[in-house]
Amino acid sequence: MKNYLAKLGRFSLVSTVLALLAVAGWAQAGSGNIKLRKAIDFDGDGKADFSVFRPDGNTWFISKSGGGYTIQQFGIASEDFMTPGDYDGDGKADIAVWRDTTGVWYRLNSSDNSFYAAQFGVTGDEPVARDYDGDGKTDIAVARRTNGTMVWYILRSSDGGFSAVQFGAATDFTAVADYDGDGKADIAIQRPGATDTAQAYFYILRSSDNGVTIFPFGIGIDSVVPGDYDGDGKADIAVVRTGATPDAPLIWYIWRSGDQGLTAYAFGYTGGDPNTIAGDLTVQNDYDGDGKTDIAVYRDQTGVFYVVRSSDQGVTSFQWGTSGDFPIATYDTH
Repeated sequence: MKNYLAKLGRFSLVSTVLALLAVAGWAQAGSGNIKLRKAIDFDGDGKADFSVFRPDGNTWFISKSGGGYTIQQFGIASEDFMTPGDYDGDGKADIAVWRDTTGVWYRLNSSDNSFYAAQFGVTGDEPVARDYDGDGKTDIAVARRTNGTMVWYILRSSDGGFSAVQFGAATDFTAVADYDGDGKADIAIQRPGATDTAQAYFYILRSSDNGVTIFPFGIGIDSVVPGDYDGDGKADIAVVRTGATPDAPLIWYIWRSGDQGLTAYAFGYTGGDPNTIAGDLTVQNDYDGDGKTDIAVYRDQTGVFYVVRSSDQGVTSFQWGTSGDFPIATYDTH
């Protein structure tokens, strides 16, 4: 998948500097983590499911945490982006893709297994489907880089209306999440510094009041890994940093919105040498169902998911997939 290759390209940026940069309710309807989890909770049991897409055969393989599995051929590896989400609002993730060559969205609604197709976007757009209007359904949306700016086009599921919002520069990375905890996804970007080790900034357009949060966090090579890691109902600003060598660990830096504290956690491998360590892909989500995003990676060499359970800090390893598969949860790393 194209976003898989793009992310690998970004993770291949390696810095010799691995230093921490100084930076200035589960039950809540607006939980940023609930929104994230629902995108890959295909059985609706409150836990994210281990799932991969296999380019050879264009097939989704989903291991349901509630029991059983789904094998579904859907999409075209060379043309589609993975866009999982709860588009029909039944509390379960829908298998979905966006086709870059045509700008068409395709999905299977989990509520009745019906097929849906709609044209929205053009070649070169980035799919950013999230629940922007807070109605419990994922909205079709794209970010378009044009004339040096980033324009967000959103098709609201609540009323069928259309929004176009200019926010960010063409060189920015998307960083959508519910940072203010109002139940709506916030348009947001990460702006890298001029160099790999220069200061990066997050710019967040808060849906609650249309104000803008500007927050210095991370450096140029960092990838965005949104999620509600502390379970306070708000997405936390979070990044992952690669190391200087293939066997160096990935470092997760999380600014906890609940207490304004910093978590730094080494988990996963940088990779970069296909003959030794190919590198891990970030697949953060709520796999244990405790309402907090779990730090997690997928190891391509072995097809194994590794999850740090937020409920007890234990580590789960789960074999699901083979080398070359695309882990679905990686869709939310930028």
